[in-house]
Amino acid sequence: MKKVNLGLLPRLILGILIGMLIGSLGGWFGISDNVVFVYLIKTLATFSSLFSVFLKFMIPLLILSFVSVSLAELGRKANKLFLITLGLAYVSTIIAGFIAYGVGSFTLPNLITTINSSDATFATFDPIFTIEVDPVFGIMTALILSFVLGIGMANLKSTKLYDIMKDIQDIVAMTLTKVIIPVIPYYIAAQFSTIAATGELWETVKMFAILYIMILCLQWVFLAVEFGTASIWCKKNEYKKIRNILPAYFTALGTQSSAATIPVNLECAYKNGVSEDVANFCIPLCATIHLAGDTICLVLGTMGIMLSVGMTPTFAGFVPFILMLGVTMVAAPGVPGGGVMAALGIITSMFGFTDLMQSLIISLHFSQDSFGTAANVTGDQAISFIVDHIDRKDNDKKEEPDDAFVKEMEDAE
Repeated sequence: MKKVNLGLLPRLILGILIGMLIGSLGGWFGISDNVVFVYLIKTLATFSSLFSVFLKFMIPLLILSFVSVSLAELGRKANKLFLITLGLAYVSTIIAGFIAYGVGSFTLPNLITTINSSDATFATFDPIFTIEVDPVFGIMTALILSFVLGIGMANLKSTKLYDIMKDIQDIVAMTLTKVIIPVIPYYIAAQFSTIAATGELWETVKMFAILYIMILCLQWVFLAVEFGTASIWCKKNEYKKIRNILPAYFTALGTQSSAATIPVNLECAYKNGVSEDVANFCIPLCATIHLAGDTICLVLGTMGIMLSVGMTPTFAGFVPFILMLGVTMVAAPGVPGGGVMAALGIITSMFGFTDLMQSLIISLHFSQDSFGTAANVTGDQAISFIVDHIDRKDNDKKEEPDDAFVKEMEDAE
């Protein structure tokens, strides 16, 4: 009998539904205070607590290894077009974040209410036991250290430290893909069982639905902004090229990986007239550094979850958060859900997210990861149009003869 291999998204949805079902049993059958039911939920809460401790331990290591190696690799490239692409990708990412904050601050306070079960019949379910494992270093320490090591490795002739950090990156990536990602659906199921058991399920589902719809709509709107900007810059209608990009968009929906979509995205760029030289470095590079779709999700999701627990998202708090996201998201490995894992550290350190809040932002990001990735790779095309236009103009200038020299030659004749 052939084993059915469900994708990550179906397993995540299944985990949410099973968790909701288990947690709701107490209210449905009036057994919220039954010893067996209480210990079932407490056991699931214990599992969530232990996994959360492991997650907190791994995140600084993920940030250190991936950001430092990425910066070292990027720092060794210094040509003009590379720097232009890097700047455009970063600006696009942070603009997406600020637009998301603006839309969220205007709409979310009117749509999301504080989630707080007032029904005394619902109990609280604390873990049976907890284990404290301190991370090797804090999130901000990991970020600063990764910047120092990454920039240093980019300027060293020796590759010994780079090789060591690359090995650490491989170990962390293997842990992420073999342990953390496969366990995430069970972690989410355990968290949602606790949410349902404490009587907070409906408000949580309502918040998810609101955020999900807003994230998808804003990602599509931002794509329109990116292609509009490319049209203005290139002085021609770039919207008509979107039909040639649809294969890359739908490939990203299926793979949930920008890296896996690179071959298809390259073919789309060729069809849209981007020169082969520009496409060959711009598309793979943007797959790593241009993450506007993920940023929209993380900003809106963070704001919505903060409002649901009574916290107020402030502009002063989100400015450094968005600017840091533009850098930290480079640490997202080419696996589904890598973006939220890389960003979880600064979300927690800057906004004090609890274990439950972390599980909610993970669930939200994973559930829309296909659309976020599709928005990322489609936006990569808009950036490639601008870079290609700049490259063509530079080449045209190089081919033009010097006017003064021509005039001097004519006078001599």
